[in-house]
Parts: sequence; structure tokens; C-alpha cells
Amino acid sequence: MALSIFTPSVTGMNSQSHALETVSTNIANIKTVGYKSSETMFYTLLGSTPVVKGNAASGLQSTRTDINGVGYYDRTFVTSQGQVVASNNSFDVAINGNSNAFFTVRDSYSGDEYYTRAGNFRIQLSGGVPYLVANNGMRVQGYPANEDGRFGSSIEDIVLEYPEKIPANPTSKVQIGANVPADGVENSSYGIMIYGPNDNGANMSMVFHKVEGKANAWTLSFEMEGATVTTAEPIEVQFSSDGKLLSPTDFDIDVAWADGSSNTIAMNIENMTQYAGSSGIANIKQDGKEGGAFKEASIGKNGIVSALYSNGQTVNLGKLALSSFAAPDNLTAISGTLFEANGASGNAVLIEDGGNYLQPQALEQSTTNVEKEFSKMVVIQRAYGMNSSSFSVADEMLQVVRDLKS
Repeated sequence: MALSIFTPSVTGMNSQSHALETVSTNIANIKTVGYKSSETMFYTLLGSTPVVKGNAASGLQSTRTDINGVGYYDRTFVTSQGQVVASNNSFDVAINGNSNAFFTVRDSYSGDEYYTRAGNFRIQLSGGVPYLVANNGMRVQGYPANEDGRFGSSIEDIVLEYPEKIPANPTSKVQIGANVPADGVENSSYGIMIYGPNDNGANMSMVFHKVEGKANAWTLSFEMEGATVTTAEPIEVQFSSDGKLLSPTDFDIDVAWADGSSNTIAMNIENMTQYAGSSGIANIKQDGKEGGAFKEASIGKNGIVSALYSNGQTVNLGKLALSSFAAPDNLTAISGTLFEANGASGNAVLIEDGGNYLQPQALEQSTTNVEKEFSKMVVIQRAYGMNSSSFSVADEMLQVVRDLKS
């Protein structure tokens, strides 16, 4: 009796042992972000006896009785979507609504690119440069931000370099809509917040003084603490008898700040009126903004990485890139939650408007289903036990043969 009698049971035990490893790995990664569960598949191992094909003349039929055990391979369910759960990390992001979409990360040492669904990113300094990296330290790829606020067309490492402060935007235009009381007052004042070149934000009062002996006419002056406001010539505002503004609608004022800076402001008062009643302000628009100090950086809507400042302004730093594949389930699973492209999966193709699938401050959870894994474990245990029994029987048979020979 050949020793090959042990082969089926040995290969069976080896295959079931590996299947148990796969189940254990799935269960161990139940909390791993972006993890895709795997399943061990089996196939028949054949011996060396050639296949005899059917031949009508000879009467021979196709046979294959030399089955010689079982082999195994693993299949990863790459396109299975995990549950998306909110998180509190500014750099967490999940891909939601497209199972054929992956973040691209790059190994800074080899330059090789890999793909993942795990969006638990963080900042890592390398040579003093802050990079956005995956949990394994690989650099996240995306489109760099240009000075005009748009993004480049080719992907590269996302670098989170930003100014600690952004300068003030000095006021250059003001549009005000308000009512000057038609009677009962000698003057009427309106407050407007104005910003200078050096973050000098101050309240400027625009004061209407009634002109004696002249109907519906007012002189206009400006008062401001910490700055001097001048006009090229005295301004007299004229309203019609029915309360509508006649002139002027537009004029310039010059603001000289105490620190030596200055700015010229184009004033528009075409929406001023002169009706009986209060001097209420209907609307003020001005294009100035105070300077801002850096508050935080985060990944936001559409996968845009930006820095937020105390004045509410943001500075774009980059935009995450997503890739897809012709056959994503054929990607090669490697270390951690990374995948590698191969001939069967096809090359990576960048997704236009990939940001539509991104959900910031959220993470895609593992696709492991505990109930299914425990069910598989029971089946594997029984299969292993039966193979073990087969091995024991084969061993006993060999002992009988040995004893007969002795």
C-alpha cells in the first residue's frame, strides 16, 4: 500500500487549517477600518495519470480517477461595502456609494503606488514637511491646490503647509442702504465696520447734517476713531421731494490709519432714502475682512483638504484622488488593508468628480460578519476532524499491512 494513501487527508487537513486561519484573520480584523473579508476556496488536486479522452472507435471513455487531495486559494471580497460610521477625527474620510473606488497611497521609499479603502489619515512630518499619510505611513495622493484656489491635473503627495496667519483684506467697496429721517432731526449717523491693510478693523460713522435753508439737502461727513477719513471735496447729498436720492450715488473716501497705512474706499449710497420715520439701516455690504489666525486643518466636502482661520476664511491645500479598476475584485491583497494592481484587475483609472463619493469625518468599517465566520468555523472544524479520522484509518491500515509482513 503506497504512502500516497495519506495524501488526501493531509492536504485536507492543511487546507482546512488554512481556512481556519482565514476565518481567524477575518474575526481579528472586525474593528479594522476598511478591511475586506476573505474566504478560502478549494479545488481538486489531480495525480499524474493522463486523461483518457472518449474515442468511439476504441470504445474508450474519459476517466480521471486519480484525484490526489485538495488545494486551496483565498478570495477577497474587495467590492463589498462596509458600514460607514461617523468619527471625530478631522482627517477621517470614507468612500460611500461606490464600491469600485479607492484611495491612492504611495510608498515614499520605493515609489510604488497602492490602493485602500481605509481613510483613517493623519499628519506625519518627514524632513520638516507635513504630509497627509495613511495609518501605515504611506503618503496619500491627491491634486495639489494652485494659488488661484483651483487644483492641479496630476496627482502627487498631499502636503499640509499653510500660513499661520492670513493678512487682512482691506475694505475697498461699501454699499449702504438706509433711511435719513425727513424731519425732526438735524443730523443722522450710520455705523459701518471698515478694515485697513494691517487688520485695522474699526467702526466708521457716516453722518448726515441738514443744510439750513435748503430743502432735502444734507452735507455728508465721516468720523472714525484711530483713523482720519477725507474726501476729495465736500459732499452734499440731495433728495427729491418724494424721498428718493438724486445725487451723488457714488464717491470715494480716503482712510489714513494711525499705523501709517491707508486705503481708498468706493462708496455707493444709491439705496439711501429720505422718508418720515426712523434712521434705520436696511443693508450694508463691504468687501473687507479682518486677518485670521490658523485654527485647524481638515478634510471637508468633496475631499478638499483645507486650513480654517479665525476670520472664517479657508485656504485649500489639496484634493483627494480616487481610482477605479476594470476588475477590482481581482486586486492583489497585500499587507494591512492595501491592494495592488495586476494584469487581471487592470490599471488604475482616476475618477472624475470622485469627491462626490467622499463622506468626511467618517470611516468605512470592516466587512467581517461575525455570525457567518462562526458558522464557517464549525464547518471547518468538522471537515478537519473527518480528514483527521481518515488519516488515522490509513495509519491503522498500514500497521495491519506491516504486521502481516512480519
